[in-house]
Amino acid sequence: MHALAIGAIVAIPLLLPNLGCNSGPALEAPTIEPPAGSGATSDASTEPLSALAPANIAKARPAAPFTVTGNWFIDVSENPNAWRFGPPYPKLKPAAQAEADASQKAAAEGKVYKDDIGQCWPAGLPLIMTRYWPMAMIQIPTSIYMVSGFMNSLRIVYLDGRSHTDPDIVVRTYNGESIGRWEGDTLVVDTRHFRGDHHWMDQGGMSIPAGEQLRIIERIRLVSDGKQLEIEYTMTDPENWDGEWKSTKRFNRVDDVDIQEVSCLPDLNEHLQSTTSKTQVLQ
Repeated sequence: MHALAIGAIVAIPLLLPNLGCNSGPALEAPTIEPPAGSGATSDASTEPLSALAPANIAKARPAAPFTVTGNWFIDVSENPNAWRFGPPYPKLKPAAQAEADASQKAAAEGKVYKDDIGQCWPAGLPLIMTRYWPMAMIQIPTSIYMVSGFMNSLRIVYLDGRSHTDPDIVVRTYNGESIGRWEGDTLVVDTRHFRGDHHWMDQGGMSIPAGEQLRIIERIRLVSDGKQLEIEYTMTDPENWDGEWKSTKRFNRVDDVDIQEVSCLPDLNEHLQSTTSKTQVLQ
């Protein structure tokens, strides 16, 4: 199946049951941080170092409790809807509730509501992690590079001690800016600075928008003798819902699949409902 043909799938209501991951405290900023937005700095200079700079990689730091290097795929063995982040859903703010209601009305009429992914907009975090395509991860001491088999979406988790970029100068993205740190045998990742346009927390059954205030805390553990990743998500977005939205998911290690190059072209999804004016609800 072509990668973007998944747009036909996302319109079908496909969440893992809560798997009982112990929730940790809300993520707090490290006590000591380098200048905002910088990478780790060299001892002889205040210039930031890239996560791939040999001097940064070679710095003395505690060994990581585990590595996520490998290909991972959302576990749907108990529930085919496991890729979704709801239900349950949090209490939505009026504007977000209006989007959700409109999407359900469109679905009841056999229409597709604002299928931005089918129109080649990035899926964005958190959905990019749970697409029905493998996610390749490569971990080095300073970062984790993730490439999805869906649209080749790139996500980077920095592990070199940098802080988040100043929000006044950051370039916002659909996967945000992810900063990770180790807490015992758990990798805690704080992601902020998202784009708030054409970005959805869920699509198909309940279209819920994600805004620029979205913040996602992930607590990641390696379980099942290294065969699974467990990720507990705690998500806040005061523009679109009240309080915390929580979900726990597991991902299976996949050793017989490699990520391939995928291009999103204008004519790629012409066969999908979401690209035909009679069924697509754009406004």
